[in-house]
Amino acid sequence: ALDGLLAWADERLGAPLSVDTLAARLAVSPRTLARRFADRLGTSPGAWLLSRRLAAARTLLEETDLPVEAIAARVGLTSAVNLRRRFRARTGTTPGAYRQAFRAP
Repeated sequence: ALDGLLAWADERLGAPLSVDTLAARLAVSPRTLARRFADRLGTSPGAWLLSRRLAAARTLLEETDLPVEAIAARVGLTSAVNLRRRFRARTGTTPGAYRQAFRAP
């Protein structure tokens, strides 16, 4: 059941997903969902969701010329400020610097 949920969530990263939304999709409590994530993936649902959103942002930075604001909206991080803050905390660099470094010869 968790595999189906992960695929479902991956297809909807731009939507307002939350741990409660994910739990409701599986018809379990948020606490049960957290246990299943910890057992299977070694992380929390919220951390997994953020990780998937940042991975999608990296892909868009590498493969498109979309502005950071548009990328943030597409991956469900709501604003460029939020994307920049979370991206920098995870990667140590800004989305713009990442894009520039990725495209450097």
